[in-house]
Amino acid sequence: MDIKVDQNTVIVFDLDDTLYNEIDYLKSAYTALAKDLEPENWEQLYANLFSLYRNNENPFKYVSENFGVSTTELIELYRDHIPNITPFEGVLQKFQIIKDRKGKIAILTDGRSKSQRNKINALGLIPYLDYIVISEEIGSEKPDKKNFKSIENHFKVKNYYYIGDNLKKDFITPNQRGWQTIALLDNGLNIHSNAYLYNKEEHLPHNYVLHFDQLNFI
Repeated sequence: MDIKVDQNTVIVFDLDDTLYNEIDYLKSAYTALAKDLEPENWEQLYANLFSLYRNNENPFKYVSENFGVSTTELIELYRDHIPNITPFEGVLQKFQIIKDRKGKIAILTDGRSKSQRNKINALGLIPYLDYIVISEEIGSEKPDKKNFKSIENHFKVKNYYYIGDNLKKDFITPNQRGWQTIALLDNGLNIHSNAYLYNKEEHLPHNYVLHFDQLNFI
């Protein structure tokens, strides 16, 4: 898909399951927890945690009951760990192309400030970004228009694109505000895999791509 980029263009990206697979963050967090609690045999604990997750059980409850660590402490460890994650193939190269064409790049994501900023740093995105909107910092989550207006107020340009993955909340407001919207289709690993529930027109993007490298910034 061709996207024309110039100084009047802002390309806004969701973060989780758009620029990397969020399941990798979960794996990274479980690894960090396991190494903290069972440094000599962390692999077995990691396997247990991930198996519990895959079977819709509560890994934090398991750890709390078996290791005497409060759920609150575990959640803090989960959210505060420095993640071992990598962006989808082509992300950084595409970001550089946008910058070379004088376009602007922003992240608009829901989540905790520290967690999301740790992810952004771990993915190596900071040198390319012109603006970041995180729900905890702004006080509202998608699809609240406040989050998208923050982008518009910051840049004040003509052409906005939003690239995300979650049909439940990603595209409602940018569609209403005249942005161009693009969905990166689930590669089979997305955390939120319930797109079939959101087939009303207001939830749908203008375009879909199968892979990140199908975005062609010209």
